[in-house]
Amino acid sequence: MSILRAVKGMNDLFCPELNMWQKIEKTAAEIFSAYGFQEIRTPILEELSLYVRGVGEESDIVAKEMYALKDRDEKMLSLRPEGTAGVVRAVIENSKVGLDGELKSFYIGPMFRRERPQKGRLRQFHQIGAEFFGVAEASVDVEVIAMLHDFLAALGLQDLKLILNTLGQPEERVDYLKALYDYFVLHSDNICSDCQRRLQKNTLRILDCKQPQCVKISEDAPLILAFLSEESLEHFNEVQAGLTRLSIPYEVSPRLVRGLDYYNRTVFEIVASSGLGAQNAVAAGGRYDGLVKKLGGSDVPAFGFAAGIERIVLLLIEQSGAAQAIPLDVVLVYADSIGKEKAFELLYQLRRKNIKADLDHKSRSVKAQMRRADRLGSKTVLVIGEKEVQEQSGQLKLLSTGETLSVSLVCSAIEEALQIN
Repeated sequence: MSILRAVKGMNDLFCPELNMWQKIEKTAAEIFSAYGFQEIRTPILEELSLYVRGVGEESDIVAKEMYALKDRDEKMLSLRPEGTAGVVRAVIENSKVGLDGELKSFYIGPMFRRERPQKGRLRQFHQIGAEFFGVAEASVDVEVIAMLHDFLAALGLQDLKLILNTLGQPEERVDYLKALYDYFVLHSDNICSDCQRRLQKNTLRILDCKQPQCVKISEDAPLILAFLSEESLEHFNEVQAGLTRLSIPYEVSPRLVRGLDYYNRTVFEIVASSGLGAQNAVAAGGRYDGLVKKLGGSDVPAFGFAAGIERIVLLLIEQSGAAQAIPLDVVLVYADSIGKEKAFELLYQLRRKNIKADLDHKSRSVKAQMRRADRLGSKTVLVIGEKEVQEQSGQLKLLSTGETLSVSLVCSAIEEALQIN
């Protein structure tokens, strides 16, 4: 019989790497909550039309990357390829924000895209994202970027770069897109096949292509800043000034665009200098003032981002080393049946105090139990036998040094001894 295997590009997770994931998720929840963001959980499965309308029919996600399926009632569904459209749908459907309202939400969960698996890019991947609805001011752009900056800094990530641009408003892009089209038509024989398709469908996205020949050609393409209104330029200047006041370094890249159709004005990426290969974006986002209305809601401005958990993990491993298992506080070792009964009783008392404790259920020798405690990475062991039970006292051994401490076989006394050591 053949061995069953995970779907290509969809990975299993085990500890100790999973410990790193939990730290990332916990840190995000703590930082985001401090900024007033509350968690939202949306379904993994949505109607296909949500992403066609929201992300854009000509986007790579919709055109070739979604996992689409037909329900029994012939309705077309899709595994979610990104988080923002589902959050917007939920906000509209549940009347969470109106014309004068504000809402700060964050999410953590899996996304699905059928693309070629590579380092930092999987078919099932996980994102942490945040969305701020209801405020059009540039200070919101600064606040959300600052929150993301604080989150990544709290994880200890280094050598990251914030890249900014503005896409202006849709009406301002009309002349710019024409200028782009006229430029790339002259080079259509030298751009990749995907960009030849984009030339006719969505010229702006050629600037997002990572193929070397397209990157080189894009270097001399027209810049959007020359086509923007004074209002859009002022908004972008306010974003830059706000980041400067908060001492958050950034670079302006006039050719930065996003792979989704709903963005306007500020867009940004945070990229790593090493550790991720070609897929070096750790987080990205921007303003999407028209998306809520486009999906059937009020004309509500919004700003948000998403960060890839797998990519953050890769960077943490490169910068800090492989993930380490969380050590047990104590392993209870028993020498006989009476010691086992007492150890079993203490085990559950200690666990109710949130002390990480364990014992061997197989009644193996003391020596074998000690070896097991060492394999588990326990900080200490406490050996209990009939003699210790009678005297109500045992020896707590610190495995790193061999130092021993006499301790009463009472939960509170063991707890105190563990805290000291």
